[in-house]
Amino acid sequence: MSRLLEGLIIKGIAGFYYVKSGDGIYRCKARGIFKQQGIKLAVGDRVSFEIIEGNDDNWITELHSRKNRFIRPFITNVECFVVVVAAARPTPVLGIVDKLTVMAEKNETEVVICVNKADLAEGDSGRNHKAQRAISDIEGKYAGVYPVVILNSETMDGYDRLKELIKGRIVAFAGPSGVGKSTITNNLIPHAEAEIGQISAKTDRGKHTTRHSELFTVDDEGTMIFDTPGFTSFELQDIDEDELQHYYPEIMKKMGDCKYGDCRHLSEPGCAIARAVEEGYIHPLRYHSYVEQIKEIRSKRQY
Repeated sequence: MSRLLEGLIIKGIAGFYYVKSGDGIYRCKARGIFKQQGIKLAVGDRVSFEIIEGNDDNWITELHSRKNRFIRPFITNVECFVVVVAAARPTPVLGIVDKLTVMAEKNETEVVICVNKADLAEGDSGRNHKAQRAISDIEGKYAGVYPVVILNSETMDGYDRLKELIKGRIVAFAGPSGVGKSTITNNLIPHAEAEIGQISAKTDRGKHTTRHSELFTVDDEGTMIFDTPGFTSFELQDIDEDELQHYYPEIMKKMGDCKYGDCRHLSEPGCAIARAVEEGYIHPLRYHSYVEQIKEIRSKRQY
């Protein structure tokens, strides 16, 4: 006798998939049809699976449609992308932040900007002043575009707001090594026991030690967080210059006002985006990132 259930893959190790359905977690294998069709299952996939009484193995029989898919790490159905930078150690690189927000927009996920290590901005030393300026620059750059959360993982300041912003969503954290993604995960879900990499004094970068992707439940509101080995590529993938403007929300709101319908917002006459930058509606650093990304896309197209 068998039963057919639906659930969410929360972990995959050594050919087994652990599927959460209701209050239970079931260890499953994938039917051979998936391999025959070249389909690889991922953490985050919603599936149907068959439980056969008296049989040790449960079988995944159907993959439901995916909202989105990321390659490295291989996860699916992300609903909220939390882009993490540190106030210092390592120094924030906002160009990377903008590439990650573009990736999130392309995959139709909500975006939250998270500045960790706010404790490094306390005090009067030169390093502290640098961290303070970094926080101020980030808040200014993304004001009105994405919510920005400032976290102090020593005092836990900012965590209540972060929890509110991600509540009820399936969340992935992304950002350079060493910014504290595993620390944040541990503070939100202590039972995850994510390993924390150590900052290298020589390179001022961290080493993420998570070896596989897993989904953890945060609360009873349906909030879940991916703990992953990290997004290993910060390059723009499969994006052309025609579509890039659609992944900048503040440009999207204004681009219909340009004089020419094919305006790329670089140096064309009558460009509403250039005017919006001059008037302060679009932050100059965001516009600069857009221009640099256009250049990068064009450069790749030449090869």
